[in-house]
Amino acid sequence: MERDLSELLDEWPYESGKINVRLIQGADGEPRIQVRVDLGLLQMFAEGRPDGMTPHGYGSYLEYQEARLDQILQGGPDTPPPGPYASPDPEALAGPPEADDDEGPQQPPPEGGEAPRVLTPDDCRALREEALQYYHRYVALLVLEDYDGVIRDTTRNLRVLDLCRDHAREPHDQEALEQFRPYILMMRARALASQAIKDSEPKAAIHAIDEGLEALKRHFEETGRSEELEGSREHAALRSMREALVPKLPVSQKAELRQRLGEALASENYELAAILRDELRMLPDETG
Repeated sequence: MERDLSELLDEWPYESGKINVRLIQGADGEPRIQVRVDLGLLQMFAEGRPDGMTPHGYGSYLEYQEARLDQILQGGPDTPPPGPYASPDPEALAGPPEADDDEGPQQPPPEGGEAPRVLTPDDCRALREEALQYYHRYVALLVLEDYDGVIRDTTRNLRVLDLCRDHAREPHDQEALEQFRPYILMMRARALASQAIKDSEPKAAIHAIDEGLEALKRHFEETGRSEELEGSREHAALRSMREALVPKLPVSQKAELRQRLGEALASENYELAAILRDELRMLPDETG
């Protein structure tokens, strides 16, 4: 059936310079997320896979590949059983095209050995395409201030990065998504902090940001780019958010920080001591 969408698009004009998002109720009564883009409209399910598909009967292609890997690691066959959402609909069960496999069934690695490289280029392509759907949704969820949804989807996409890095056969597929890790880590930390602020927990918000900054530091160190950390946009965004939050901490927080500073100095943990000193300097003056 052919249908002109002009009337629908005219009802919701595109506004340049902002992310145009709204939450609507679908015909089935379930919520849908809509994003107005310059050339049209995106619509996604609010939960599950954004396009509503269930590859091989699983909630996502990631879940299918994780189940497959678990089975291989246990010495089982290469193909897991159909997932809990299995359907006779061939479109719902469609996965990426099967690649020729000359290596035969994968065997679990010996104890302490290298992780099995079981993901073909087609598997990785399907995982990347699916991750893009979740990216569109968690950006929209951030605008809608559904921070729990952002945490869920960013955590999920980090699993995709880990899976491809550790189990893809081709070096290109192992590295293709790593360039996005800092951004996903930043978005996740930002959502955790925003939810804490929403719950009137500024201390928990700062803790979430600090964990995000530490995760960014580990990533840049592990990839041999430590010198790029402080110049990255992700690091700058989290530091800026942290600096805006510090004045919201209760003044009584100073006593706790002083105690932790003394303990850090006593244990000769000078790196932590320097961080705590910075935090003390940024707290509001008790006499103010």
